[in-house]
Amino acid sequence: MALSFDLFGTLVATDRPEEPWDAVAAALSARSVHVPEGWEDAYRSAHREYDRGQEAPLDEHVRLALASRGIEITEETAAEAVLDAFDSPVTVHEGAIDVLAAAAQRGPVGMCSNCSVPGLVERTLDRADIESESGQTFDVVITSVGCGWRKPHQRIFAATADALGVGISDLVHVGDDARTDGGAGRAGAQSILLDDHSLPAIAEKLREGELC
Repeated sequence: MALSFDLFGTLVATDRPEEPWDAVAAALSARSVHVPEGWEDAYRSAHREYDRGQEAPLDEHVRLALASRGIEITEETAAEAVLDAFDSPVTVHEGAIDVLAAAAQRGPVGMCSNCSVPGLVERTLDRADIESESGQTFDVVITSVGCGWRKPHQRIFAATADALGVGISDLVHVGDDARTDGGAGRAGAQSILLDDHSLPAIAEKLREGELC
């Protein structure tokens, strides 16, 4: 058996900007990038097509939105601006440290998180410091922007199971969102939602060997 955990909303809470286009605009301006008139409209418009369930990297979207207004920036500048725009303080949820320590006693442990901002999951993990606190380093970190597919698409769960070295039927995924994390069950894995079991309760079940 292997376990994977969702990050945002499951293990940690972060502050998301209410108007992300303004947060991105501020980060761009800090890098001397001219933010054009009508930026909100450009940010909120689609600039390329994606298959259903495919991740749209936010840094790419920002470059395309600016290009639609005649402004060109480098990939590096877009990536740095987007990461800074969404970087925020992190609060670790009660039971997160304990459940990761308990999971490590049962088998490999991974992170499986939807996130369109490259590097944000890794930065959030550094800020939360849950790996060192729990004494458990994630064996794999699978993000939608890295994998190319968002939960609930079966491909991200299949990629997580494969990276953890187990078949999809031997993967247990823990998350807070029935629509996205619940997709693990539809993909052939086992899904455990926080609406049904708290993190401390899951940790106890792991220690008692009640999860299979």
